[in-house]
Amino acid sequence: MARPASMSKRDNEKKKQSKRLEKQKRKEDRKLNNNKGASLEDMFVYVDENGMITSTPPELRKKEEIDLDSIVISTPKKTEVDNPVHKGRIEYFNESKGFGFVKELASVNKYFFHISASKVDIREGNIVFFELERGTKDLNAVNLRFEETPVEEKKEEIED
Repeated sequence: MARPASMSKRDNEKKKQSKRLEKQKRKEDRKLNNNKGASLEDMFVYVDENGMITSTPPELRKKEEIDLDSIVISTPKKTEVDNPVHKGRIEYFNESKGFGFVKELASVNKYFFHISASKVDIREGNIVFFELERGTKDLNAVNLRFEETPVEEKKEEIED
């Protein structure tokens, strides 16, 4: 910004003097409104039982005593499977990798199995009996054995 040419020395001195006075007023205001010397009680805030911030301390009420023996800190014990033998259908089987999934007929649960858990030749659609065992992530189907051959295979055998 360029200065106007009509500014004189006297005008510059008046501006400087007004800036000094303004600065002095701001300094005095800061001194008057200074919170550094406030008491410790004035600086505290409290949180009530509803989570709201207040300046008044909470009322001292009788505290409830809690029996320390009633507090349970542990993982729940593993529950044994009620029905050790389940019935299901082979939903998916990957022969090259040797794994698949069995869908339980009594519910919508699907369980992972590996071919090493079976002693029979498995195909998709087979109805099998199996047991459950805790795996690394979830329950796995083990000890797979046949109940009957799938309906499609029965039709092929009858036609032959």
